[in-house]
Amino acid sequence: MSSIIGIDLGTTNSCVAVVEGGKPVIIPNAEGSRTTPSVVAFTKTGERLVGDLAKRQAVTNAAGTVSSIKRQMGTDARLDLGGRKRTPQEISAMILAKLKADAEAYLGQPVTDAVITVPAYFNDVQRQATKDAGRIAGLNVRRIINEPTAAALAYGLDHGESQKIMVYDLGGGTFDVSIIEIGDGVIEVLATCGDNHLGGDDFDQRLTNYLVSEFKQQTKYNLAKDPVALQRVREAAEKAKKELSSSTSTVVNLPFLVQARTGPLHMELTVTRAVFERLTRDLVERTTMPVQTALNDAGLSVSQLGRVLLVGGSTRIPAVQEHVRSLVGMMPSKGLNPDECVALGAAVQGATLGGNVPSASSGGEMAASSAGKEILLLDVTPLSLSIETVGGVATRLIERNSTLPVRYSQIFTTASNFQTNVEIHVLQGERPMAKDNKTIGKFKLTGIKRAPRGVPQIEVTFDLDTNGILKVSARDLGTGRAQEITISSSSNLSEDEIQQAIRDAQQYAQADSQRKEAMEVRNQAETLVMEVKEACRVCGSSMNRQDRNQIKNDLSNLERLVHKHKPEKMSPEALPELKSAMDQLRSSSAALMQLYANHQQTQS
Repeated sequence: MSSIIGIDLGTTNSCVAVVEGGKPVIIPNAEGSRTTPSVVAFTKTGERLVGDLAKRQAVTNAAGTVSSIKRQMGTDARLDLGGRKRTPQEISAMILAKLKADAEAYLGQPVTDAVITVPAYFNDVQRQATKDAGRIAGLNVRRIINEPTAAALAYGLDHGESQKIMVYDLGGGTFDVSIIEIGDGVIEVLATCGDNHLGGDDFDQRLTNYLVSEFKQQTKYNLAKDPVALQRVREAAEKAKKELSSSTSTVVNLPFLVQARTGPLHMELTVTRAVFERLTRDLVERTTMPVQTALNDAGLSVSQLGRVLLVGGSTRIPAVQEHVRSLVGMMPSKGLNPDECVALGAAVQGATLGGNVPSASSGGEMAASSAGKEILLLDVTPLSLSIETVGGVATRLIERNSTLPVRYSQIFTTASNFQTNVEIHVLQGERPMAKDNKTIGKFKLTGIKRAPRGVPQIEVTFDLDTNGILKVSARDLGTGRAQEITISSSSNLSEDEIQQAIRDAQQYAQADSQRKEAMEVRNQAETLVMEVKEACRVCGSSMNRQDRNQIKNDLSNLERLVHKHKPEKMSPEALPELKSAMDQLRSSSAALMQLYANHQQTQS
């Protein structure tokens, strides 16, 4: 049975892990990094790039590059990429497919199943969109779990007596805080709160705006109108932000940033940590309310917390760490790698689902179970679920922070005389009026028996599964007529659209494989050409004229094909032609290459 991998599909970076030998381990990508930038690009030649390769070319191909797509999950957004409109699910699926391929290369076997994490404050449509992205990437998504919950799994269950911890998760695009009780074989989420549009991207943008403003004051040049230069500044701002976590100042140095009428303009600006903290103070302050709300919902005071875990790369910012310390009155724990712990926790959950219970650890290292016992994971729904009733009121059926899975039914009736159908309007949010909450689905129950208002009895049932994905059903108790929907993404991806996206993904995977093979064969051909040329130079005079001419003809033919067929434009028919020419040259030059090998041996 293949391993179930754990994936942290992040806004800025993504990470994949697996349990090996009873321990969760990070899987490095093909480029050797432990995290993969959540960036997708299409080049002008139609080549698709994902991860480090996509990020490196963003400056020269800003229009063809997409990052931070996670912020648009569950929306109606369509991005023009690679010559056509693409949904956030499709773009996210490209990142997931890259992680899947890296995992398969690492494990040496196909990977089909995964646990994928989402921000705790993701609503139902965002969770469904994430699950759809996994399907498009060719993954059977066994479970969607909240990122802070995954971090708690990575923290482990073997840290002595039961304790209540806070997970403060500030990533690239989202912020979550969860209050979690961990004990002997049980992880129970008591409360969660957050902000889906607060993260490292916002810190980068503040610093980018500052650099653009300072540059304009110095040079009168507006970088906001120059996409290529602006991308360079964004990357420099991200780099400066990271440097300011360990240094009190840094220099942003971008030579030849733009070409003005007076000549090239360069950026050289010193940014201090004090300036950065002034620019981002309100962003840090925005984390205060969710922390207080989560504590209140859990019914706890800060004195009852045993530990605070920092998750997400943005928690490396000193001002963030100091803010957390001031909020809870204790120094947050730095025992987990904030970039990797979520993926590790997801891998632990994957191993548990697969019946491969990770072993306990000792000495305060990462642990996933207590004495090998199976983990009971009790997660919660982040937002209340309601239906719209008379007067536009949002009538709650499931309160926020209800433990998953949860099922709840309530009897409603008609609002008008002789009403034969009702619309079930499903909402998610905390506001009392329907219009102020997020619509996550609508459907109609028809065939209700004609009767005065208030007589029909309509049972509405909300069934929220362990992934936090909702199924809503309505049944007329008088006639037995029933209707139900599973809430799907608001982008209205139908099953046909999902299947088409899967076929597109498979087609791209095949094209990527062919392009890789073409590159490898072309490289082999170039190497063969150089080797035979060198052998001709050194030992060609030892061959008879007929053999020498044959070698020269075959060499010339292979050189011509190498120059003719570029890897990115190589047709399926070209590859066999190139391979055949290589085989012909190897055959005709076999004796020459043996002479050359003997010559090299005597020289050494």
